[in-house]
Amino acid sequence: MGFDVAAVRSRFPALARLVDGVPAVYVDGPGGTQVVETVIEAMSAFMRRGGSNLGGPFVTSTETEAAVEEARTAAADLFGAASSSEIAFGQNMTSITLSVSRALAATWRPGDEIVVTRLDHDANVSPWLIAAEHAGATVRFVDFDASDGSLTPAMFDSVLDDRTRLVAVTHASNAIGTIVDVAGVVERAHEVGALVYVDAVHHAPHGLIDVAASDCDFLVASAYKFFGPHTGILYGKLALLASVPAVRIRPAPSDPPGKWETGTQSFESLAGVTAAIDYLASHGPPGRRRPALVGAMAAIRGHETALGDRFVDGVAGLRRVRLYGAPTMEGRAPTFAIGVEGRSAQDVARALGRQGIFVWHGHYYALEVMRHLGVLDSGGLVRVGLAHYNTPSEVDRVVAALGAL
Repeated sequence: MGFDVAAVRSRFPALARLVDGVPAVYVDGPGGTQVVETVIEAMSAFMRRGGSNLGGPFVTSTETEAAVEEARTAAADLFGAASSSEIAFGQNMTSITLSVSRALAATWRPGDEIVVTRLDHDANVSPWLIAAEHAGATVRFVDFDASDGSLTPAMFDSVLDDRTRLVAVTHASNAIGTIVDVAGVVERAHEVGALVYVDAVHHAPHGLIDVAASDCDFLVASAYKFFGPHTGILYGKLALLASVPAVRIRPAPSDPPGKWETGTQSFESLAGVTAAIDYLASHGPPGRRRPALVGAMAAIRGHETALGDRFVDGVAGLRRVRLYGAPTMEGRAPTFAIGVEGRSAQDVARALGRQGIFVWHGHYYALEVMRHLGVLDSGGLVRVGLAHYNTPSEVDRVVAALGAL
Protein backbone atom coordinates (compact mmCIF):
# COMPACT_ATOMS: atom_id res chain seq x y z
CA MET A 1 0.00 0.00 0.00
CA GLY A 2 1.34 3.42 -0.93
CA PHE A 3 1.97 6.33 1.40
CA ASP A 4 -1.33 8.20 1.82
CA VAL A 5 -0.12 11.80 1.78
CA ALA A 6 -3.69 13.16 1.53
CA ALA A 7 -4.55 11.47 4.83
CA VAL A 8 -1.36 12.84 6.35
CA ARG A 9 -2.13 16.39 5.26
CA SER A 10 -5.62 16.24 6.72
CA ARG A 11 -4.02 15.94 10.17
CA PHE A 12 -2.09 19.22 9.88
CA PRO A 13 -4.36 22.28 10.22
CA ALA A 14 -1.64 24.70 9.07
CA LEU A 15 -1.44 23.06 5.65
CA ALA A 16 -4.83 24.52 4.75
CA ARG A 17 -3.36 28.04 4.76
CA LEU A 18 -3.77 30.20 1.66
CA VAL A 19 -1.50 33.02 0.48
CA ASP A 20 -3.39 35.45 -1.78
CA GLY A 21 -5.88 32.71 -2.49
CA VAL A 22 -3.24 30.11 -3.39
CA PRO A 23 -2.36 27.12 -1.17
CA ALA A 24 0.85 27.66 0.76
CA VAL A 25 3.76 25.31 0.09
CA TYR A 26 5.65 24.54 3.29
CA VAL A 27 9.12 23.53 2.16
CA ASP A 28 10.70 25.25 5.16
CA GLY A 29 10.66 22.14 7.36
CA PRO A 30 14.38 22.19 8.23
CA GLY A 31 13.72 25.36 10.21
CA GLY A 32 10.74 23.79 11.96
CA THR A 33 7.89 21.58 10.79
CA GLN A 34 4.18 22.22 11.11
CA VAL A 35 2.37 20.68 14.07
CA VAL A 36 0.06 17.68 13.82
CA GLU A 37 -3.43 18.08 15.30
CA THR A 38 -2.96 15.44 17.99
CA VAL A 39 -0.03 17.40 19.43
CA ILE A 40 -2.15 20.57 19.56
CA GLU A 41 -4.91 18.61 21.28
CA ALA A 42 -2.56 16.95 23.78
CA MET A 43 -1.01 20.24 24.85
CA SER A 44 -4.40 21.97 25.10
CA ALA A 45 -5.87 19.07 27.07
CA PHE A 46 -3.04 19.20 29.61
CA MET A 47 -3.63 22.91 30.21
CA ARG A 48 -7.43 22.60 30.26
CA ARG A 49 -7.29 19.73 32.72
CA GLY A 50 -4.98 21.62 35.05
CA GLY A 51 -1.48 20.63 36.08
CA SER A 52 0.92 21.23 38.93
CA ASN A 53 4.63 21.06 39.49
CA LEU A 54 6.38 17.84 40.43
CA GLY A 55 6.54 16.41 43.93
CA GLY A 56 3.19 17.46 45.35
CA PRO A 57 0.98 15.10 47.42
CA PHE A 58 -2.09 15.71 45.26
CA VAL A 59 -3.60 14.45 42.06
CA THR A 60 -2.55 17.17 39.59
CA SER A 61 1.09 16.78 40.63
CA THR A 62 0.84 13.01 40.28
CA GLU A 63 -0.68 13.42 36.83
CA THR A 64 2.14 15.76 35.79
CA GLU A 65 4.74 13.25 36.98
CA ALA A 66 3.00 10.61 34.85
CA ALA A 67 3.03 12.93 31.82
CA VAL A 68 6.77 13.50 32.24
CA GLU A 69 7.47 9.78 32.49
CA GLU A 70 5.28 9.09 29.45
CA ALA A 71 7.34 11.59 27.47
CA ARG A 72 10.61 10.00 28.63
CA THR A 73 9.37 6.57 27.62
CA ALA A 74 8.20 7.81 24.23
CA ALA A 75 11.53 9.54 23.56
CA ALA A 76 13.40 6.40 24.61
CA ASP A 77 11.37 4.49 22.03
CA LEU A 78 12.08 7.13 19.38
CA PHE A 79 15.83 6.91 19.99
CA GLY A 80 16.00 3.17 20.68
CA ALA A 81 17.31 3.81 24.20
CA ALA A 82 17.33 1.09 26.85
CA SER A 83 15.64 3.12 29.57
CA SER A 84 13.57 6.25 30.10
CA SER A 85 16.19 7.22 32.69
CA GLU A 86 18.53 7.96 29.76
CA ILE A 87 16.24 10.77 28.53
CA ALA A 88 16.31 14.37 29.76
CA PHE A 89 14.47 17.43 28.46
CA GLY A 90 15.43 21.05 27.98
CA GLN A 91 14.40 24.27 26.32
CA ASN A 92 15.98 23.29 23.00
CA MET A 93 18.94 21.42 21.56
CA THR A 94 21.21 24.45 21.74
CA SER A 95 20.57 25.05 25.43
CA ILE A 96 21.07 21.38 26.22
CA THR A 97 24.34 21.24 24.29
CA LEU A 98 25.68 24.36 25.99
CA SER A 99 24.89 22.77 29.34
CA VAL A 100 26.40 19.37 28.53
CA SER A 101 29.50 20.92 26.96
CA ARG A 102 30.11 22.97 30.08
CA ALA A 103 29.77 19.87 32.26
CA LEU A 104 32.08 17.76 30.13
CA ALA A 105 34.65 20.56 29.88
CA ALA A 106 35.12 20.32 33.65
CA THR A 107 36.67 16.88 33.02
CA TRP A 108 39.10 18.10 30.33
CA ARG A 109 42.67 19.30 30.77
CA PRO A 110 45.10 21.37 28.68
CA GLY A 111 46.41 19.20 25.87
CA ASP A 112 43.11 17.33 25.44
CA GLU A 113 41.54 17.53 21.99
CA ILE A 114 37.95 17.98 20.84
CA VAL A 115 36.82 17.13 17.30
CA VAL A 116 34.03 18.98 15.47
CA THR A 117 33.02 18.99 11.81
CA ARG A 118 32.38 21.63 9.17
CA LEU A 119 29.14 19.86 8.25
CA ASP A 120 27.40 20.66 11.54
CA HIS A 121 24.88 23.26 12.61
CA ASP A 122 26.66 25.77 14.82
CA ALA A 123 24.78 24.48 17.87
CA ASN A 124 27.06 21.44 17.67
CA VAL A 125 30.19 23.53 17.02
CA SER A 126 30.24 26.73 19.07
CA PRO A 127 29.40 25.11 22.43
CA TRP A 128 32.44 22.87 22.03
CA LEU A 129 34.65 25.77 20.93
CA ILE A 130 33.64 27.68 24.05
CA ALA A 131 34.06 24.67 26.33
CA ALA A 132 37.46 23.82 24.87
CA GLU A 133 38.68 27.38 25.34
CA HIS A 134 37.67 27.34 29.00
CA ALA A 135 39.40 23.99 29.57
CA GLY A 136 42.52 24.83 27.57
CA ALA A 137 41.76 22.01 25.14
CA THR A 138 42.51 22.06 21.41
CA VAL A 139 39.78 21.90 18.76
CA ARG A 140 40.32 20.00 15.52
CA PHE A 141 37.99 20.29 12.54
CA VAL A 142 37.01 17.59 10.06
CA ASP A 143 36.13 18.86 6.59
CA PHE A 144 33.44 17.38 4.38
CA ASP A 145 33.86 16.88 0.65
CA ALA A 146 32.56 20.09 -0.91
CA SER A 147 31.99 18.38 -4.27
CA ASP A 148 29.29 16.01 -3.03
CA GLY A 149 28.71 16.95 0.61
CA SER A 150 29.95 13.62 1.95
CA LEU A 151 31.45 13.13 5.41
CA THR A 152 32.74 9.59 5.88
CA PRO A 153 34.14 7.89 9.01
CA ALA A 154 37.53 7.61 7.30
CA MET A 155 37.75 11.41 7.21
CA PHE A 156 38.10 11.36 11.01
CA ASP A 157 41.15 9.13 11.05
CA SER A 158 43.69 11.93 10.69
CA VAL A 159 42.41 13.82 13.76
CA LEU A 160 41.72 11.01 16.23
CA ASP A 161 44.33 9.90 18.72
CA ASP A 162 44.71 9.16 22.42
CA ARG A 163 44.33 12.88 23.23
CA THR A 164 40.82 13.05 21.76
CA ARG A 165 38.19 13.41 24.46
CA LEU A 166 35.05 14.07 22.44
CA VAL A 167 33.78 13.98 18.86
CA ALA A 168 30.75 16.11 18.00
CA VAL A 169 29.04 15.11 14.75
CA THR A 170 25.74 15.60 12.99
CA HIS A 171 23.46 12.72 12.02
CA ALA A 172 22.19 14.66 9.00
CA SER A 173 23.14 18.11 7.73
CA ASN A 174 20.47 20.75 8.18
CA ALA A 175 22.03 22.68 5.29
CA ILE A 176 22.78 20.24 2.47
CA GLY A 177 21.07 17.06 3.66
CA THR A 178 24.09 14.74 3.99
CA ILE A 179 23.40 11.71 6.20
CA VAL A 180 26.44 10.61 8.21
CA ASP A 181 27.39 7.04 9.12
CA VAL A 182 27.24 7.74 12.85
CA ALA A 183 28.03 4.17 13.86
CA GLY A 184 31.21 4.29 11.80
CA VAL A 185 32.30 7.55 13.43
CA VAL A 186 31.50 6.19 16.90
CA GLU A 187 33.53 3.04 16.30
CA ARG A 188 36.61 5.07 15.38
CA ALA A 189 36.16 7.49 18.28
CA HIS A 190 35.72 4.72 20.83
CA GLU A 191 38.90 3.04 19.62
CA VAL A 192 40.85 6.03 20.99
CA GLY A 193 38.68 6.37 24.10
CA ALA A 194 36.69 9.42 23.00
CA LEU A 195 33.03 10.13 23.65
CA VAL A 196 30.64 10.97 20.80
CA TYR A 197 27.93 13.64 20.91
CA VAL A 198 25.42 13.39 18.04
CA ASP A 199 23.15 16.15 16.75
CA ALA A 200 20.12 14.28 15.41
CA VAL A 201 17.85 17.32 15.14
CA HIS A 202 17.65 17.23 11.37
CA HIS A 203 17.65 13.45 11.04
CA ALA A 204 14.71 12.84 13.38
CA PRO A 205 11.84 13.61 10.96
CA HIS A 206 13.47 11.74 8.08
CA GLY A 207 15.11 8.55 9.34
CA LEU A 208 15.32 6.05 12.17
CA ILE A 209 17.48 6.90 15.19
CA ASP A 210 19.04 3.91 16.95
CA VAL A 211 21.40 4.80 19.79
CA ALA A 212 21.90 1.13 20.65
CA ALA A 213 23.07 0.30 17.14
CA SER A 214 25.32 3.35 16.80
CA ASP A 215 26.62 3.09 20.40
CA CYS A 216 26.83 6.89 20.63
CA ASP A 217 27.32 8.36 24.09
CA PHE A 218 25.00 11.35 23.78
CA LEU A 219 22.37 12.34 21.22
CA VAL A 220 20.10 15.37 20.99
CA ALA A 221 17.00 16.23 19.00
CA SER A 222 14.23 18.85 19.00
CA ALA A 223 10.54 17.96 18.86
CA TYR A 224 9.60 20.98 16.76
CA LYS A 225 11.54 19.43 13.90
CA PHE A 226 9.35 16.30 13.99
CA PHE A 227 5.88 17.87 14.10
CA GLY A 228 5.80 18.63 17.83
CA PRO A 229 6.43 21.50 20.27
CA HIS A 230 9.57 23.49 20.99
CA THR A 231 11.31 21.12 23.40
CA GLY A 232 14.83 19.71 23.29
CA ILE A 233 15.54 16.06 24.10
CA LEU A 234 18.83 14.60 25.35
CA TYR A 235 19.83 10.95 25.33
CA GLY A 236 22.87 9.91 27.32
CA LYS A 237 24.21 6.56 28.39
CA LEU A 238 23.02 6.12 31.95
CA ALA A 239 26.50 5.60 33.40
CA LEU A 240 27.65 8.88 31.85
CA LEU A 241 24.60 10.82 32.94
CA ALA A 242 25.25 9.56 36.45
CA SER A 243 29.02 10.08 36.60
CA VAL A 244 29.48 13.44 34.85
CA PRO A 245 28.83 16.33 37.27
CA ALA A 246 25.94 18.41 35.93
CA VAL A 247 25.71 22.16 36.35
CA ARG A 248 22.67 22.50 38.62
CA ILE A 249 21.27 24.35 41.59
CA ARG A 250 21.60 22.69 45.02
CA PRO A 251 18.01 21.46 45.58
CA ALA A 252 17.83 19.93 42.10
CA PRO A 253 17.89 16.12 41.78
CA SER A 254 21.36 14.62 42.05
CA ASP A 255 20.57 11.55 39.94
CA PRO A 256 19.78 11.24 36.23
CA PRO A 257 17.82 12.21 34.38
CA GLY A 258 16.58 14.99 36.64
CA LYS A 259 20.07 16.30 37.38
CA TRP A 260 20.34 17.36 33.72
CA GLU A 261 17.08 19.33 33.68
CA THR A 262 17.41 22.93 34.78
CA GLY A 263 14.32 24.39 36.41
CA THR A 264 10.71 23.53 35.74
CA GLN A 265 10.02 21.94 32.38
CA SER A 266 7.18 22.90 30.03
CA PHE A 267 4.88 20.06 31.04
CA GLU A 268 2.28 20.82 28.39
CA SER A 269 5.07 20.58 25.81
CA LEU A 270 6.08 17.19 27.16
CA ALA A 271 2.52 16.00 26.59
CA GLY A 272 3.02 17.26 23.05
CA VAL A 273 6.31 15.36 22.70
CA THR A 274 4.54 12.10 23.52
CA ALA A 275 1.80 12.89 21.01
CA ALA A 276 4.33 13.77 18.29
CA ILE A 277 6.18 10.47 18.72
CA ASP A 278 2.90 8.54 18.78
CA TYR A 279 1.95 10.34 15.57
CA LEU A 280 5.15 9.16 13.90
CA ALA A 281 4.51 5.62 15.14
CA SER A 282 1.01 5.72 13.62
CA HIS A 283 2.61 5.37 10.17
CA GLY A 284 4.01 1.98 11.13
CA PRO A 285 2.43 -1.38 11.92
CA PRO A 286 0.10 -1.61 14.94
CA GLY A 287 1.60 -2.83 18.17
CA ARG A 288 4.48 -1.75 20.36
CA ARG A 289 5.80 1.76 19.74
CA ARG A 290 9.45 1.05 18.89
CA PRO A 291 8.70 -1.56 16.16
CA ALA A 292 5.99 0.76 14.86
CA LEU A 293 8.52 3.60 14.64
CA VAL A 294 10.93 1.38 12.72
CA GLY A 295 8.24 0.65 10.13
CA ALA A 296 7.00 4.24 10.11
CA MET A 297 10.37 5.78 9.38
CA ALA A 298 10.89 3.33 6.53
CA ALA A 299 7.54 4.36 5.02
CA ILE A 300 8.32 8.05 5.48
CA ARG A 301 11.76 7.57 3.94
CA GLY A 302 10.21 5.92 0.89
CA HIS A 303 7.80 8.78 0.29
CA GLU A 304 10.41 11.47 0.87
CA THR A 305 12.90 9.74 -1.41
CA ALA A 306 10.38 9.81 -4.25
CA LEU A 307 9.78 13.51 -3.61
CA GLY A 308 13.51 14.17 -3.47
CA ASP A 309 14.14 12.32 -6.72
CA ARG A 310 11.45 14.44 -8.35
CA PHE A 311 13.05 17.65 -7.10
CA VAL A 312 16.58 16.64 -8.13
CA ASP A 313 15.38 15.66 -11.61
CA GLY A 314 13.45 18.91 -11.90
CA VAL A 315 16.28 21.27 -10.98
CA ALA A 316 18.70 19.28 -13.18
CA GLY A 317 16.82 20.74 -16.12
CA LEU A 318 17.29 24.32 -14.92
CA ARG A 319 20.54 25.58 -16.41
CA ARG A 320 21.03 28.46 -13.97
CA VAL A 321 20.23 26.52 -10.79
CA ARG A 322 23.05 24.79 -8.95
CA LEU A 323 22.39 22.02 -6.43
CA TYR A 324 24.93 21.60 -3.62
CA GLY A 325 25.63 18.31 -1.87
CA ALA A 326 24.84 14.80 -3.10
CA PRO A 327 23.48 14.78 -6.67
CA THR A 328 20.92 12.05 -5.87
CA MET A 329 18.89 10.93 -2.85
CA GLU A 330 21.51 8.34 -2.00
CA GLY A 331 22.95 9.17 1.42
CA ARG A 332 20.97 12.36 1.97
CA ALA A 333 17.82 13.70 3.58
CA PRO A 334 15.32 15.54 1.33
CA THR A 335 16.96 18.87 2.13
CA PHE A 336 18.46 20.82 -0.76
CA ALA A 337 20.71 23.87 -0.84
CA ILE A 338 20.64 25.64 -4.19
CA GLY A 339 21.98 28.75 -5.82
CA VAL A 340 20.39 30.61 -8.72
CA GLU A 341 22.84 32.28 -11.07
CA GLY A 342 22.46 36.06 -11.10
CA ARG A 343 20.12 36.15 -8.09
CA SER A 344 20.94 36.44 -4.40
CA ALA A 345 19.56 33.81 -2.05
CA GLN A 346 17.47 36.47 -0.36
CA ASP A 347 15.98 37.63 -3.67
CA VAL A 348 15.04 34.06 -4.59
CA ALA A 349 13.43 33.37 -1.21
CA ARG A 350 11.44 36.60 -1.40
CA ALA A 351 10.26 35.87 -4.93
CA LEU A 352 9.11 32.40 -3.93
CA GLY A 353 7.53 33.72 -0.75
CA ARG A 354 5.37 36.10 -2.75
CA GLN A 355 4.00 33.02 -4.53
CA GLY A 356 3.20 31.27 -1.26
CA ILE A 357 6.27 29.01 -1.40
CA PHE A 358 8.13 29.09 1.89
CA VAL A 359 11.90 28.48 1.70
CA TRP A 360 14.85 29.61 3.82
CA HIS A 361 17.86 31.59 2.68
CA GLY A 362 21.24 32.43 4.19
CA HIS A 363 23.40 30.15 6.33
CA TYR A 364 20.69 28.50 8.52
CA TYR A 365 23.21 28.59 11.41
CA ALA A 366 25.41 26.17 9.47
CA LEU A 367 28.26 28.70 9.33
CA GLU A 368 31.03 26.20 8.68
CA VAL A 369 29.09 24.57 5.85
CA MET A 370 28.63 27.85 4.04
CA ARG A 371 32.21 28.90 4.66
CA HIS A 372 33.52 25.59 3.32
CA LEU A 373 31.32 25.93 0.22
CA GLY A 374 32.60 29.47 -0.32
CA VAL A 375 29.17 31.15 -0.17
CA LEU A 376 29.03 32.55 3.38
CA ASP A 377 30.15 36.06 2.46
CA SER A 378 27.85 36.26 -0.57
CA GLY A 379 24.65 35.62 1.38
CA GLY A 380 24.51 31.84 1.59
CA LEU A 381 22.12 29.65 -0.32
CA VAL A 382 18.41 28.87 -0.73
CA ARG A 383 17.17 25.84 1.20
CA VAL A 384 14.26 23.70 0.04
CA GLY A 385 13.36 21.15 2.69
CA LEU A 386 10.76 18.48 2.00
CA ALA A 387 8.81 16.61 4.67
CA HIS A 388 6.45 13.64 4.56
CA TYR A 389 3.43 15.97 4.28
CA ASN A 390 4.65 17.45 0.99
CA THR A 391 3.25 16.27 -2.35
CA PRO A 392 4.58 15.69 -5.86
CA SER A 393 2.51 18.62 -7.13
CA GLU A 394 4.13 20.90 -4.57
CA VAL A 395 7.58 19.79 -5.73
CA ASP A 396 6.55 20.58 -9.31
CA ARG A 397 5.33 23.99 -8.22
CA VAL A 398 8.66 24.79 -6.54
CA VAL A 399 10.63 23.67 -9.61
CA ALA A 400 8.39 25.69 -11.93
CA ALA A 401 8.79 28.80 -9.77
CA LEU A 402 12.57 28.39 -9.82
CA GLY A 403 12.47 27.95 -13.57
CA ALA A 404 10.51 31.18 -13.93
CA LEU A 405 13.29 33.02 -12.11
